[in-house]
Amino acid sequence: MNDAAARIYAAIAAIPSGRVASYGAIAARAGLPGRARMVGRLLGEVPAGMELPWFRVLRSSGHIAMPPGSRGFREQSRRLRAEGIEVKNGRVPLSRFGLDGDLDHALWGMPPHQ
Repeated sequence: MNDAAARIYAAIAAIPSGRVASYGAIAARAGLPGRARMVGRLLGEVPAGMELPWFRVLRSSGHIAMPPGSRGFREQSRRLRAEGIEVKNGRVPLSRFGLDGDLDHALWGMPPHQ
């Protein structure tokens, strides 16, 4: 495994329960800004035996990337909801559940945007 892949997998593994991140945010946290497609490709190539919270990675809009109604879409929705994450019409409100969604609240005591 090359260094870039290792950094991306580490960034995905670091997403805490109850939070989500976009492909682009994972790439940026791995020190590879602009490489969102690489994140998606690597999620499809996870080495055997490596457990990752793949279901916490979404499109930048908060949408699940898999086709609506597909087995993967249903599984991702189920896993997200099991962690208390709101999924409505295949979309998660990143302002509430994203890694930095409550930054304003933490800094200023303001509620996150909806």
